[in-house]
Amino acid sequence: MLLKKCRRTLLACAVGLALVPAASQACTRAVFLGDNGQVITGRSMDWKLDVGTNLWIFPRGEKRNGAAGPSSIEWTSKYGSVIASGYDLASTDGANEKGLNVNLLWLVESEYPTPNKGDKTLSMSLWGQYVLDNFATVAEAVDALEKNPFVVLSDKVPNEERLATLHLSMSDSSGDSAIIEYIDGKQHIHHSRKYQVMTNSPTFDQQLAIKDYWQEVGGLNMLPGTSRAADRFARASFYIDAVPRNLSDDKAVASVLSVMRNVSTPYGMTVADQPNNSSTRWRTVFDHQRSLYYFDSVLSPGAFWVDMTKVDFSAETGKVMKLDLGPEQSTVYMGEVLEQFKPSKPFKFLPVQTPEV
Repeated sequence: MLLKKCRRTLLACAVGLALVPAASQACTRAVFLGDNGQVITGRSMDWKLDVGTNLWIFPRGEKRNGAAGPSSIEWTSKYGSVIASGYDLASTDGANEKGLNVNLLWLVESEYPTPNKGDKTLSMSLWGQYVLDNFATVAEAVDALEKNPFVVLSDKVPNEERLATLHLSMSDSSGDSAIIEYIDGKQHIHHSRKYQVMTNSPTFDQQLAIKDYWQEVGGLNMLPGTSRAADRFARASFYIDAVPRNLSDDKAVASVLSVMRNVSTPYGMTVADQPNNSSTRWRTVFDHQRSLYYFDSVLSPGAFWVDMTKVDFSAETGKVMKLDLGPEQSTVYMGEVLEQFKPSKPFKFLPVQTPEV
């Protein structure tokens, strides 16, 4: 029996490693579904360099342009949101006032479509913000995005020569989830409450195959421990279901944060030939029921949070607000921080040019 179990374990390891490219990428997202109705989404941000993250509040009524040339889609935000920026050029993570959460993670296999004549276009820097601005639930967002209302366009990562390649996850206060990827130039949407965990490479359908193998092995027998995406997926999938589900709200948040710390990469660690398999920079946890958005910088002694129920998101009196987190998110904040946000001009989302059609 033990020999058979070991063989299954080795097979799972072999399959998991075979499915992941050598340049495994960073970041992990997991959704906790509690017995008391709690839905809590956590994510980690891993990157070799400082991603220039700050927290922003956007009220309703913000007029947006897709920042992707003359065919850019335009809209006015229906819902207010709190987001974590990347380089103050993009929304990389965040939640809106209706309890919808989005997370953008790296996916090297991404290949975006070339727009045809008449297609609307959207810069990837606004992909997550478009969802937060326009939809209250995952189902509503999926229904709209399935109609391909725009073509997502990408550009180079700031200060680098390679194309930004991302996929997007969504979760809402009902516990519903969806993962959106662009593979071989086509949009793929995976929509189910059971899709609680997402990492980076491989594509999400293959991540589900990895989960099936590790469920057969059993996390109490063995779990992979490296910072590779497949290993983080296996650990996050096991732990997000293994932590107690009948918890108080605060303890449920603590459990999710502990899972995200378990799948984080130690600060200062860098893999020479895998530039994005690097230090965890920060983590977020969103309590969907209580509308609490937590931020946990690895250079700060503890997490702090924004109580979104206290934010003025109205189009009439709400203001764009910024919480400056300092270089490498090293400014120390404690507790609830809404009063420390300052009115600010909104950042300019990173534009891309529409290919000739």
